[in-house]
Amino acid sequence: MDAPDEWGVQGLDVDACLRRIGLAGIHRAAPSPELLRALHRAHATVYSHENIDVVLGRTVTVDVPSVQSKLVDRHRGGNCLELNLLFAAVLQRLGFAVTRLAGRVRMGSDIPRSRTHVMLMVDLGGRTWLADVGFGGPGLLDPLPLADGARGIQEGWGYGLRLTGDRQWVLHADRDTADVQDPFDLYSFTLEPRYAVDYVVANHYITTHPSSPFTGQLIVQRSLPEQRLLLRGTTLVRTWPGGKEQTEELSAAEVPGLLANEFAVVLDGADARALSALL
Repeated sequence: MDAPDEWGVQGLDVDACLRRIGLAGIHRAAPSPELLRALHRAHATVYSHENIDVVLGRTVTVDVPSVQSKLVDRHRGGNCLELNLLFAAVLQRLGFAVTRLAGRVRMGSDIPRSRTHVMLMVDLGGRTWLADVGFGGPGLLDPLPLADGARGIQEGWGYGLRLTGDRQWVLHADRDTADVQDPFDLYSFTLEPRYAVDYVVANHYITTHPSSPFTGQLIVQRSLPEQRLLLRGTTLVRTWPGGKEQTEELSAAEVPGLLANEFAVVLDGADARALSALL
């Protein structure tokens, strides 16, 4: 389990964090699988995965005070590190035993990528869970038991975990929940605990390196129970369980309003104008 002090957890305004996700007062409950699911579902669906600050040329920092200011106080989203490190801090303040991990995004490919994705391991009552509220569109809605062969259908979206011969855990999504033989690997990871500095390096790569998918264009993703939303530049894609998709082209001027209404990402006037001008 990670030590809270290294992550700045004690300075977290947990009441504000819970109000932001519509669960004010829930901190009075003792840690339980039901509480973990409620918190995970709320975080995964309220916050969007977005790179707006990168598009606007700003530095992204992943310490807890900075993340809380951005996501909680200013009603923004963030990258996987911001989203999962905030979630880890909330869980620890509520009494959960959390270990921060790192993995490699696969998205169906076997080509090794940098270990830049963060996910969480939660130990609870003798059972271990994989928690991840920061993968974006195809990511988990609910925690998944961290066990070889674990499976879950979450509002029609299918997921599974397997442990490979070289001790790599792989999370996959079902391309079609009617055909569980067609897994699509999302990412792999190990159970080695990470330090805060590991995420500083990962954050620097994904927000500044030209090879990062998040430095070349606007990408905003939101996971909802009934559909997944992806905004790439000015193209909006809606995906439903089973693989049905709908694509819509927007004007640059329409994007700030869409971000507020569909992605729950609020920009002030200056940022809205600056973003539209860059699209």
